[in-house]
Amino acid sequence: MNSELKIYCVGGAVRDQLLGLPVQDHDWVVVGGTPEDMAARGYQPVGKDFPVFLHPDTHEEYALARTERKTSRGYTGFAVYAAPDVTLEQDLSRRDFTINAIAQAADGSLIDPYNGIADLRVGILRHVSPAFSEDPVRILRAARFAARFGFTIAPDTLALMRDMVNNGEVDALVAERVWQELARGLMEKKPSRFFETLRSCGALARIIPEVDALFGVPQPPKHHPEIDCGIHTMLVIDDAALHDYELEVRFAALTHDLGKGNTPKDILPRHIGHELRSVELVKQLSQRLRVPGECRDLALLAARYHGDIHRAKELRAETIIKLFQSADAWRRPERFTQLLQACSSDARGRTGHENDAYPQEDYLLQLLAVARAVDAGEIAKQCANSSAIAAAVQQARIRAIEALVGRRVQ
Repeated sequence: MNSELKIYCVGGAVRDQLLGLPVQDHDWVVVGGTPEDMAARGYQPVGKDFPVFLHPDTHEEYALARTERKTSRGYTGFAVYAAPDVTLEQDLSRRDFTINAIAQAADGSLIDPYNGIADLRVGILRHVSPAFSEDPVRILRAARFAARFGFTIAPDTLALMRDMVNNGEVDALVAERVWQELARGLMEKKPSRFFETLRSCGALARIIPEVDALFGVPQPPKHHPEIDCGIHTMLVIDDAALHDYELEVRFAALTHDLGKGNTPKDILPRHIGHELRSVELVKQLSQRLRVPGECRDLALLAARYHGDIHRAKELRAETIIKLFQSADAWRRPERFTQLLQACSSDARGRTGHENDAYPQEDYLLQLLAVARAVDAGEIAKQCANSSAIAAAVQQARIRAIEALVGRRVQ
């Protein structure tokens, strides 16, 4: 058994520690070892494509130092070489950004062969080597780190990202990985930077063309025409992040206005209203990226009904009841609350309205509470004809809403 193993903490744990951020997980690199050495120390192998092991006590991942060679297009097209002669510097050279290519030895000393500490200090995302361009996922990671840390992309790194788009490397991204990074990007502190970064290198038009199509499209005159639909959408998702809304709400905020984009006529006819166009585009996007059902369903509701919700106090009681029914608010009041959150971010996503209240939220929740309080079981007992029960319950709910607002809702 080799007693000369050297173990280093690498990647995000070192980076976040230097930034003064909480460290969630640790990644470790083992230099000078073999799978047999790891097994002899009680580590459990888990890596399929390269040697990764779980610590017998902490269960953290320990990977043998390795190099990679590009063999085919996409983020899985690599041949991996892991052996005792691979150095720490060689292992770090295959990483994406200099800020993730810093290692810490057991004595606390830092190994920084690619000047990642300097880039951390000035807030720069810079690729470690030209091999960056071999993995299209790194474009998405650049966008996500920009959203998380507020860092800027180094000019030469941005140029590489543009080359990856132009040569088609970005087209090799699989739907599951795009969604994974998109979801993480939406949950960052400033999600607009995720999309702005993708747009700056041309990747947004290839990965999420429905969102890219919003930029440059003027807002309707009554909706603050000084910003276009793309900028408005960015303000909306940043508001959702500011209020710490859940992923479902943030995805709905992102996609609520897709129908306003310059969608080619061969995809959707122009005569369809923008809300119905938005619904169709949300369906297409969700199917293509395999978006989870909870996110897709809330986004469809926001796309279809955000205009009605904004006009809630103008709606007749019958229309409000139909809104509750369409949103399945009787059984899913928590999802209806999420829908209202997405609409509130939409309302605040306009210049000068960032701190506005959204009275429609409390108003509709009050009406929903009153309507849900109607005793459908008691009404059913009083109906001689079972086919009349649904209509009777609906009328009772309408009357309850009218009684609450003190007048017939127009």
